[in-house]
Amino acid sequence: MKIISAKCTISAVGPNQYPNTGYPEIVMVGRSNVGKSSLINSLCTRHALARTSGQPGKTQTINYFAINEQMYLVDLPGYGYVEASKAKPTEWGEFITNYLRNRQMIALIVHLIDLRHKPMKNDKNASEWLMGLNIPYIIVGTKADKISRGKLPAHIAAIRKELMLPAHVPALIYSKETGEGRDELWRHVRSVLAGRE
Repeated sequence: MKIISAKCTISAVGPNQYPNTGYPEIVMVGRSNVGKSSLINSLCTRHALARTSGQPGKTQTINYFAINEQMYLVDLPGYGYVEASKAKPTEWGEFITNYLRNRQMIALIVHLIDLRHKPMKNDKNASEWLMGLNIPYIIVGTKADKISRGKLPAHIAAIRKELMLPAHVPALIYSKETGEGRDELWRHVRSVLAGRE
């Protein structure tokens, strides 16, 4: 996909701040530090569109990135990191779950899992809950460049098995370093958006 324009437009902390443009929303979810912001930068071929950090829990708002004035890529706070939300853990949980449960403009949920490791309990819980929302859902295995090419199929197969993914749920391999998986993920996004028209 050719990226003509990409910009961060809103960092929302509540429904009253969500955009009302009507653009479909492609939502990135995953554990803290799994690479959600890096994936957005890679998809848009921008180095610093979404702020990245080695420190888990850095994203604490719902960040909207307008792409070609047609859609939003949405970066959610990561789950599984206690320190970032220690002051108000219940509110943070409700904030994100209410967005995912009630936001009508969500077109696709992209669930990121680190390919190097088996899914953790919170990954499994999140996957089960997200699939129950009946919103188009896809798994993206990140950090593919950290694994030898010959072992990649076994790693993605292990993720499918651990998460008990139905056959119809896609599971892609992605590397922000090499760009592997970028075109395939954009193709999937376009097909989902075409189905909404």
